[in-house]
Amino acid sequence: MASEGWDRAISSRGVERPAEGWRLRATATIRRLLLTALVLGQTGVFAYGMVNNVLPYHGAQPLELAILSLSSFLFAWVSLGFWTAVTGFLLLCWGRDRHAITRSVEPGTPLSADARTAVVMPICNEAVARVFAGLRATYESVARAGSLQHFDFFVLSDSTEPDTLTAERHAWRDLCESVEGFGRVFYRWRRHRIKRKSGNIADFCRRWGSQYRYMVVMDADSVMTGECLTTLVRLMEANPTSGIIQTAPRGAGRDTLYARVQQFATQVYGPLFTAGLHFWQLGESFYWGHNAIIRIAPFMRHCALGRLSGRGPFAGEILSHDFVEAALMRRAGWKVWMAYDLPGSYEEMPPNLLDELKRDRRWCRGNLINARMFLWNGLHPAHRAVFMTGVMAYVSAPLWLLSLLLSSAFVLVHAVIGPTYFTQPRQLFPNWPEWDLHSTLMFMLATAGVLFTPKILGAIHVLRRGAGRFGGAAGLTLSVLTEMLLSSALAPVRMLFHTQFVLAALTNLQLQWKSPPREDAETTWTEAARRHGIHTLVAVGWGVAVYWLAPLYLWWLLPIVGALALAIPISVFSSRVSLGRALRRARMFVIPEEAEPPQELQTVRAHAERAWTAPRFVDMVVDPHLNALARAALPWPARSSDKVGARHLRTIVTATERGPDALTDGQKRLVLTDSLVLSQLHVQVSTSASAHPAWRTARARTAPLTKAS
Repeated sequence: MASEGWDRAISSRGVERPAEGWRLRATATIRRLLLTALVLGQTGVFAYGMVNNVLPYHGAQPLELAILSLSSFLFAWVSLGFWTAVTGFLLLCWGRDRHAITRSVEPGTPLSADARTAVVMPICNEAVARVFAGLRATYESVARAGSLQHFDFFVLSDSTEPDTLTAERHAWRDLCESVEGFGRVFYRWRRHRIKRKSGNIADFCRRWGSQYRYMVVMDADSVMTGECLTTLVRLMEANPTSGIIQTAPRGAGRDTLYARVQQFATQVYGPLFTAGLHFWQLGESFYWGHNAIIRIAPFMRHCALGRLSGRGPFAGEILSHDFVEAALMRRAGWKVWMAYDLPGSYEEMPPNLLDELKRDRRWCRGNLINARMFLWNGLHPAHRAVFMTGVMAYVSAPLWLLSLLLSSAFVLVHAVIGPTYFTQPRQLFPNWPEWDLHSTLMFMLATAGVLFTPKILGAIHVLRRGAGRFGGAAGLTLSVLTEMLLSSALAPVRMLFHTQFVLAALTNLQLQWKSPPREDAETTWTEAARRHGIHTLVAVGWGVAVYWLAPLYLWWLLPIVGALALAIPISVFSSRVSLGRALRRARMFVIPEEAEPPQELQTVRAHAERAWTAPRFVDMVVDPHLNALARAALPWPARSSDKVGARHLRTIVTATERGPDALTDGQKRLVLTDSLVLSQLHVQVSTSASAHPAWRTARARTAPLTKAS
């Protein structure tokens, strides 16, 4: 009877058995105390070395004290990453992690017949060919794994561009016909786009969540193997207290130099950090919003997100919803695990620096908003720490900039005014500044060692396992050294942009940053100058001022101002596809998925690059098959008022007589999202003598498409 009671508690709340839970909690507590001690101890050594080897007055002056405080705080943040990577390295070398979630099941364990899982992919104005190529690769991989009967696939669209909406519906039909997926692959367009991605997932849960036990959330650029998906379901079945299991996606599939460097970094250094995070977090892990499996019932019951009350920058919608959902799931008693060693989970990296910064701009505001949830009742301390690390990921940038400015100000004041020997009233003996260049240089090298040790350990781990799939030992070594150089050059650039993003978020300033569409994802010189120009001028002015007043200090500042001065060419050349492919031929930045491409990624590339003419808005109107498809995918229109009916009629008349170019995007969306209007317009442009010639031209152009359909 007691066992049955615990089984009911597990199924309703995710509560663990006492004998199973206290050991895990004790282990987690000991590990986190150890991490805290290591970080504080290393930071104390750093502060001691700075006082005795770097600061000439040993922290006695107010400006020195400010520099010391900021530098020590930032070093603690670096130390946290250092010890996470070191722990991950030791864990991967040891190879026997008894707390790894993947050890709880045996490969090939049959799935329960009622373990139904929905694979959901929220999209919004994405590259349609790539989205459906990735979904097809995942679908076919599940079919090869023999588990297709357990999975359904949902494309959840929030797209607003008329041509994109048209292409999505055609691509969905094409996918279903190609894989015989009707009744298993579904497409839904959401009329009311509230709460962005989290609202899209919530809408799915309200409509279909009760029909499934689990859901796997994928991004538009995600690809997952059938074995990975079925293993995630097996892990959920074997661990009834688990609410979320997050995989560690591998970057793959891009060709630009910038993306290939990032792919290489995530595959060489990333495993150390994900293993280290698992070591410290155990059942209180991250959820990154994609490539993860979720137990739907507790997610629906406990993870609903409302708007934050009040006004100002920290009010309104919760943007970084994934961290919050993981915290709420754990608060309700369900574990959140990191399956750091589960292969078969992939994503794509941003193709260039500017695209990455656009993403960071969104993440920055979302992570800062999450600081408001830090004091919510009942949250686990580990997830409160997750919120703070998310904040520090961006707040560290303005703090670093402030530390550099204070250091520059200290040197310039010392150069202009001269040393200050007496800082206290009635001071009998002077304070002699002590400049020990050798000790300062050794201290800087030791600090750089802390920054670069995780990268060196990542390379050592790859060499231990065999570097053949990473371009060989020589290619791996040269790639790591080049990545260190490039990441050092990009760090000051990210610092200024992240500082700008933080200030904009804190002042509630809406930054509009829309890049023009670029099929090849390469940054133009004009765009690079527009984005990096001001920062370049700031760096040049900063360097000139320092050289004029304190020439020797410029050598210490050169890695910062030099990188900022070269930001424009670095941004442009790192986005080049030709350079990325040239380095691949030279065996640099090679990843296993390039040396031995898995079938899923080969499928994605083949289908994304195949000759496919994406239909546009006019095709959906004039082509009878596409028109019928669109109308079948739409709900029957609700009864409208006379005013709304008159607006619909005006749209039909305008489109018929003046052609598709006379319609605004809003009017085109009206046509595409109202089955009655879409049907009436199709009849008018097909039969009316007053139809604009553009419709006849489009009908002639889509005739081959109709025959192919």
